[in-house]
Parts: sequence; structure tokens; C-alpha cells
Amino acid sequence: MTADASPNARPAAAADRPAAAATERPWTLVAGAAIAVLQGALIACYGAYLMVAALFTHTRTGVGLTEFGAVIVLLLGLLPLFAGRALLRLRRWGRSPAVMVDTLCLAVTYFTFQNGGAQIAAGVLSALFGIAGVVLLLHPRTTAALWPSGGKR
Repeated sequence: MTADASPNARPAAAADRPAAAATERPWTLVAGAAIAVLQGALIACYGAYLMVAALFTHTRTGVGLTEFGAVIVLLLGLLPLFAGRALLRLRRWGRSPAVMVDTLCLAVTYFTFQNGGAQIAAGVLSALFGIAGVVLLLHPRTTAALWPSGGKR
């Protein structure tokens, strides 16, 4: 160690890693991960709402079954949250659950159009997020970032 180097100084290579990791992530990957995190947060919040609402309202199925359904919805909301985090860390496994949730958004859109009324606006929003998520996560730049060796191990 030299006289001018402080004992707490990090090596130059370690300081450059976050900057290098940020340049390796294309904007398509970041935007797709952001959509996945947003979807996960919305689903998890809806699950929490169902859980609290079941305690204060009268349900036909009883509190236990409604609470069970709310826990399932809450857990389903955690899946895209973890997938978005994995995508931001360039983990390959995060893309499949995120694309699955984006595809499920299209099914939600179909059913909101069948019901009509004010739900059509929610259906359009769901379709836009679903299509944008699929396009961004299956984009060639995203694929190249997740599989830098061209898909070969």
C-alpha cells in the first residue's frame, strides 16, 4: 500500500462495476422490468385489499374462504415483483414469469370488454401494459442482455 492510498479505498475495478452493469442493461429490459414490478405491486395491493375487505364486509362464502383467496392473490402479486427484480439483476429466469403475467393481462382485457361499462377503460389499460411488457421483454436487445453468448451455455 502506498502512502497516498487510504485503507478504505476500493480498487478501481470494483468502483466501475455498477457503471458497467448499468450500461449492459438496455432500456427495453429496464422498462419491461418496471412494468413487471408495477403489475406485481398492483396485484399485491389488490390482494391486501381483499384481505382487509373480507374482515369488514359480509361475504357469501364466509371469511375463511375469502381470506384464502386474498392470500393467493397476494402471493400471485409477489411473483412479478420478484421477476422484475431478477430482470434488473440480469437473471434469465425473471423473464418467463414476467411474460406470463403480461399474457394474463390480455385475458383480463377480454373479460373486461365482455362486461362493458366503466371496465372497458381498465381493460384498455391492461391491454396496453400487457402488450408493452411482452414486446419489451421479448425484444432482441433484452434477449441479448440476458443471454450474452447467444443462448449457448
